[in-house]
Amino acid sequence: MPDATIDAFIAGLPKAELHLHIEGSLEPEAMFAIGKRNKVTLPFKSVDEVRAAYAFSRLQDFLDIYYAGAQVLLHEQDFFDLGIAYFRRAAADNVRHAEIFFDPQTHTDRGVPFAVVADGLLRAMAVAERDLGVSSKLILCFLRHLDEDAAFATLRMAEPYVDRIAGVGLDSSEVGHPPSKFAGVFKAAGERGLHLTAHAGEEGPPAYVYEALDLLKVGRIDHGNRALEDDVLTRRLVAEGKTLTVCPLSNLKLCVVHDMVQHPLKRMLDLGLKATINSDDPAYFGGYVNDNFRAVAHGLGLTRADFATLARNSFTGSWLGAAEISKNLAALDAYIEGGGVSG
Repeated sequence: MPDATIDAFIAGLPKAELHLHIEGSLEPEAMFAIGKRNKVTLPFKSVDEVRAAYAFSRLQDFLDIYYAGAQVLLHEQDFFDLGIAYFRRAAADNVRHAEIFFDPQTHTDRGVPFAVVADGLLRAMAVAERDLGVSSKLILCFLRHLDEDAAFATLRMAEPYVDRIAGVGLDSSEVGHPPSKFAGVFKAAGERGLHLTAHAGEEGPPAYVYEALDLLKVGRIDHGNRALEDDVLTRRLVAEGKTLTVCPLSNLKLCVVHDMVQHPLKRMLDLGLKATINSDDPAYFGGYVNDNFRAVAHGLGLTRADFATLARNSFTGSWLGAAEISKNLAALDAYIEGGGVSG
């Protein structure tokens, strides 16, 4: 049984979130409110009907609803509202730093200018740091079900924002769209000084993780669960200290695991993998970052020491500078040394 006070310990634990799709934080209530404001008709009649549709058997089931919901986002204010709503939830969970994905192609392909998306999110990030004390970085994701030419076009659109975008990622439908498909655009992004990450090993095989490492040259792996099927790959990830941005409730909701007691997170930690806990698409998957922490606390019986390791990994696996990482680790150490009581 987990420690009776573990939920309180989790609540006060300083942490970073490294795998959050900002469009996936669009709560049904906000979807309807923004849709009404923008006169966009949704394929659902009510908030309850939207929530009832959140029964997924695979990644594609989720993506179909995810893209439908994003249709309400048209103006800079919509993206600001989306971003600041997430940051308020993150701050309540004692997230000190967040590295958020956004999918510009989801918006530019329906006529919303790149600048509208980026400016709204960047404004929300600035307000979050000023008013909530949450620092953040922006990660441009390429949609892997589209071709590499479309990804290159998106990278060109991002040129005026390269100094305000921390890195690029790769998301959307994994199976049938290996990382190798995007080797050229990742090389170009790296040449621009951007950090590199990619979804790999969620539904796709360990071979996709190898490709992300060897062809895309990523610094971290998003998800990475199926890497555990390959002992050589697992040992390599440990040896190279690659961060895995793991998303427990997402894995449960998308049937990557069928019960939280089956989740591989504890095994990852026992093997020495640099795992972190994240919420992925919290509006769709049943919880924000502390909900994910609590789910594995009760499903896997993780200890305070495990959660301290996960929080430490979240900061050292981030793209913050050394001074900022040290500052956050000092706050984490103070929390742990103080017996898990916020100062």
